[in-house]
Amino acid sequence: MLSSIEDFLRYFSSINKRTMRDVAALPPEADGWKPPAGEGENSWSVNEIVAHVAASRGFFASAYRAEGWIFPEFPDVSSREQWVPALERSEEAFREALQDTPADWLQRRVPLVDTDNTVRGWRVLMMMTEHDIHHRSQIDTYAGLNSWDPPQIYGRRYEQIEQIQDAQRAQYRGAAQG
Repeated sequence: MLSSIEDFLRYFSSINKRTMRDVAALPPEADGWKPPAGEGENSWSVNEIVAHVAASRGFFASAYRAEGWIFPEFPDVSSREQWVPALERSEEAFREALQDTPADWLQRRVPLVDTDNTVRGWRVLMMMTEHDIHHRSQIDTYAGLNSWDPPQIYGRRYEQIEQIQDAQRAQYRGAAQG
């Protein structure tokens, strides 16, 4: 459970850093790439996904601030060089919008956009975080499909961990028996 907006913003900063890392690692050929088939969100180019992620932060901030579920203008990310700066600016704007909000807003009820239901403020913030991660994963999937070698979240590939499994088993079986 979140207890302060400062804690959440610190956490979100780490999410944004990973998103920027993955977007920055994309090669030039990712600029404008889109799936060969699909409709709507399933057919968005990498550029469109980056714009959507950047703008959606304002969408969730607006809802959290009880100003409605309203998207800000999408940033211009028509070229790869604009992707990371757009994500940086959107994090700054998000931080500005939330940094001075009272801690009790984390617990207040926020109406959902398309139903009569409400959720707590902290849940709106977590929805935004999950949304960011969802689209970062989408971009990373596109990278994998195109052999663009997406960065590893913890700096290790499965194959590296697999190579040390025998040593790990021996070490921890020995420790459990000792």
